[in-house]
Amino acid sequence: MSSPIPYLLSLITFLPLIGALVILILDSDQLKKQAALWTTIVTFAVSLLLWLNWDNGQAGMQFVENVAWSPELGLRYHMGVDGISLFLVLLTTLLMPIVVYFSNQHVTENVGAYLVLMLLLQTAMIGVFLALDLILFFVFFEFSLIPMYFLIGQWGSGNRIYAALKFFLYTFAGSAVMLVAILAVYFATGTLDITELQSMGATLSPALQTWGFIAFALAFAVKVPLFPFHTWLPDAHVQAPTAGSIILAGVLLKMGTYGYLRFAMPIFPEAAVRFGPVVATLAVIGILYGALVALVQKDVKSLVAYSSVAHLGYVMLGLVANNQQGISGSVLQMVNHGLSTGALFLMVGMLYERRHTRLLAEFGGLWKSIPIFCGFFLVVAMSSAGLPGLNGFVGEFTILLGMYASQPFFAILGALGVILAAWYLLTAFRQVAQGPITNSANEASRLPDLTKSEIAMLLPLVLLFFIIGLFPNLFLDKINPSVEALVSQQPAIVMEVER
Repeated sequence: MSSPIPYLLSLITFLPLIGALVILILDSDQLKKQAALWTTIVTFAVSLLLWLNWDNGQAGMQFVENVAWSPELGLRYHMGVDGISLFLVLLTTLLMPIVVYFSNQHVTENVGAYLVLMLLLQTAMIGVFLALDLILFFVFFEFSLIPMYFLIGQWGSGNRIYAALKFFLYTFAGSAVMLVAILAVYFATGTLDITELQSMGATLSPALQTWGFIAFALAFAVKVPLFPFHTWLPDAHVQAPTAGSIILAGVLLKMGTYGYLRFAMPIFPEAAVRFGPVVATLAVIGILYGALVALVQKDVKSLVAYSSVAHLGYVMLGLVANNQQGISGSVLQMVNHGLSTGALFLMVGMLYERRHTRLLAEFGGLWKSIPIFCGFFLVVAMSSAGLPGLNGFVGEFTILLGMYASQPFFAILGALGVILAAWYLLTAFRQVAQGPITNSANEASRLPDLTKSEIAMLLPLVLLFFIIGLFPNLFLDKINPSVEALVSQQPAIVMEVER
């Protein structure tokens, strides 16, 4: 469906790029900070036009832009958004003003370069969720590596160069394999358009189905990251600046799960069904492994990093359930994870700025000193743990229902991860907030509670925890039609594979 507002998707995608160019010509750091913040606020406001003009009954792409990019090569500037990508775009535009506002308060070195990289990263992330041409998607997908590499390497902590290189090399290697598969698909079909490829995926040769799926799945597995391709993630999270960790967990990891759903499954449907049990096995291992390793972490930021390995395992589990419940739950859980884990990293950053340590042993008894912080921390932890009434419960429960209908064994194993998540998150909360104050640095006279501006950063995320948890159909009504259209192609494929 063409856009009721011409070039709305391009405006949302490239407004941050325009803001980055403006920052380059400004002189003072204060003006650069204001320009970056207002750019992200305006981008978020413009992106809300997608929600306000959304057609709930439309399963296909909306606000479509389709212009010849390089006709002789069959390349097109093809952008569109459906129920699968809508909330990932809104999640990106919501988180960016928060991380820029936090950064404006705490980043003091090379401010202009830092903010330019953040805005370039926003353009790349939005482009990934809107691109419908494989090469266009690949350009945005790869470009996102560059700003994050420099954000970790320049503004990170400790062993930041090692973490930045590991992040870049792992993800770049996976993408290089995917590029070969993209070219193979183009030479076999003559098109790079996902809307066309989706209708002809089952006609691809068995060899291309198999090897093409492996190449795409490998690239996205590294990005998720799916066990055992996860080893770059804890280093990147722990060494990244707070804003980098929020965006990495909140948005960048979703590029892997989204890519698997948008491209790997529709283009190679038979192979996706055939390899589904393998992906489900790795997802369950990731859920249990990530939770168990999180349980023994001494650094709270490292604990949250390993929790991402576990929580993204649920998203992959729902995708390979291959039914509407599982996939819709996964799409919603992508958003839930971005909100909950983004909020966790934000609160870890706020605590670090006060105490300049992330070691759990350095805390204890903070409820007596900073009760507002601890109250927010408890709600955020319960959201991540999947407490009924909050957003995490809706996504995980829907995923497990879908997987139980498809593969009960994997659903039962996945459910164990819910118990482990509550264990490590409550343990972390107890070590941080409860018990006596044993370190004088944690006393109320030396440790300020949340400021009004910090509460303002957290409040939108916490409100969304409750809105999604109590009124999930506000979101699922927009997600389900697109998921139904995708799943409707699967039964025939399944029967063919079984035969």
